[in-house]
Amino acid sequence: MLESVPSIRNEYQTVLTISEWAITAVFTVEYILRIVIVKKSFKYIFSFYGIIDLLSILPTFLGLFISGTHSLSVIRSIRLLRIFRILKLARYVSAAQTLNQALIASKNKIIVFLFAVMSLVIVLGTLMYLIETPEAGFTSIPRSIYWTIVTLTTVGYGDISPVTPLGQFLASFVMILGYGIIAVPTGIVSAEIAKQGNEKEKDNSDSSCTDCGAKNQPKNANYCYNCGNHLLND
Repeated sequence: MLESVPSIRNEYQTVLTISEWAITAVFTVEYILRIVIVKKSFKYIFSFYGIIDLLSILPTFLGLFISGTHSLSVIRSIRLLRIFRILKLARYVSAAQTLNQALIASKNKIIVFLFAVMSLVIVLGTLMYLIETPEAGFTSIPRSIYWTIVTLTTVGYGDISPVTPLGQFLASFVMILGYGIIAVPTGIVSAEIAKQGNEKEKDNSDSSCTDCGAKNQPKNANYCYNCGNHLLND
């Protein structure tokens, strides 16, 4: 029974190796066809999704040219990069597109908010450095800023903590402030998502047929795709 274990293991390894090369061959053919078909091939190659396609097939081919036990272990780790290919599915999900559009629309607000938070962190970290002593762990302004970031984000590692009453009072203020700051970017993005959802509902209602009620009529269409009724376009 024990003698058959290595043979079964070898069979599984052979099946997995064949499956790996078969999947890699499909991905490789798709990658080459995309380069040939698209108009701007270099733009696709260096794009985000183009790099994901390359990372999904590159590890298997690297195993052919890199030998050695340590190198092979590295190649096995690089194969995990294929999971990035899942990110390509996001473009086909309407919810992901809505979230992406909401993040783009709220980009400027979030940047201004982050700039304000960083300015506040620097001020509070400097104050904590002036209030506390080096024995408490606040040996420099950068280290005090690190403590402020950890406290403001409600992480609280506990490696540094104030010991003076004034420092503890300031720490309490930073903790309470952290809860309010965390809610701001969430509210900004949520407002943009709700706004885009209302706009989509408005577009769908405007593109509905008045006769049969079919929604999502093509833009600039004169007749309903379902019943042929004349659409009232502006």
